[in-house]
Amino acid sequence: MNITVQTLFQNFKREILPLPSRVILITFFLFLLFIPLITQSSYVLRTLSFACIWAIYAAGWDILSGYTGQFSFGQAMFFGVSAYTCALLNLQLGFPPWLTIPIGAIAALAFGLIVGVPCLRLKRIYLALATLTFPIMLMGLVFAFPEQSGGELGFYDITRLSPSPVVNYYVGLGLMVFTALTLWRITNSRLGIIFQAIREGEMTTKASGIDITRYKLLAFSISGFFSGLAGGYYAHFMGTVGPTTLSVTLSFEAVIFTVFGGIGTIYGAIGGAWILTVVTEYLRVASEMRMLILVILVVLVLLFMPGGILRWSRNKLEKVCPNCKQRNAFNRKSCRVCGAPL
Repeated sequence: MNITVQTLFQNFKREILPLPSRVILITFFLFLLFIPLITQSSYVLRTLSFACIWAIYAAGWDILSGYTGQFSFGQAMFFGVSAYTCALLNLQLGFPPWLTIPIGAIAALAFGLIVGVPCLRLKRIYLALATLTFPIMLMGLVFAFPEQSGGELGFYDITRLSPSPVVNYYVGLGLMVFTALTLWRITNSRLGIIFQAIREGEMTTKASGIDITRYKLLAFSISGFFSGLAGGYYAHFMGTVGPTTLSVTLSFEAVIFTVFGGIGTIYGAIGGAWILTVVTEYLRVASEMRMLILVILVVLVLLFMPGGILRWSRNKLEKVCPNCKQRNAFNRKSCRVCGAPL
């Protein structure tokens, strides 16, 4: 036991403490973990719960578009499919939230396969426009069959996760951490390397003997699952589901969150969602100018930090060793791994 604790401490000292970005990440997580001890304001916890929802949702988009290069403008289809699935299972069959949320995520995963098949041969703007049509078609079905879908009003009285804002917050935080860790493992595995290879050049990847069709479908499925996870949590957090969960605006929000934070990084998608959600809520005091200020903020980041605000910040805090490609703190003169001059 002592050896295990000592090993963990040594790994923490060797891998976490030398890198500012990891220290900030751990500090941020601990801050989020202990927020309910600082305040139990339902308004604050509700805002932070929304930040968790949009972080999961944006991370789902990033694994598809940021890592695999399959640019999607229809991410709301996964969010909405899961939300409506959870609502129907809960209201019609009486399934509890702990069961409907994973089922909703799996339904979104299956829908990702359905969407992926006709989009396999499309690239760039044609793929983006094709994916944009799916949530629009789903919204048309919602309005065409109001008795089954709730129509314009949607579904109400969905079982909430908990009457306690603290419990709701911790569920959202747990799902966000699960999403971040899972996608981090995926992107740092062989699968993540293949996704990035597809993004950089499909023909070259195919020439290497890799079945890009299989991996594209897998990317759509993974993206659908995690965006669906956010949609299912949203349905039970809000207690209502309507056509807005399939809106085009919601699809573009995933793009804005991710590009603002740093596309193709996962941490950029999650961090961008947190920053913009909190800033948007804070700007409610200037309701007439809120959207204008937000747009100016996003445009400034895109102009001066085209890689995203969090990627830009990380590159300022850390330097990459030209020899072993390991990251080091900005104030180091030599690499912490191989000793090469920086």
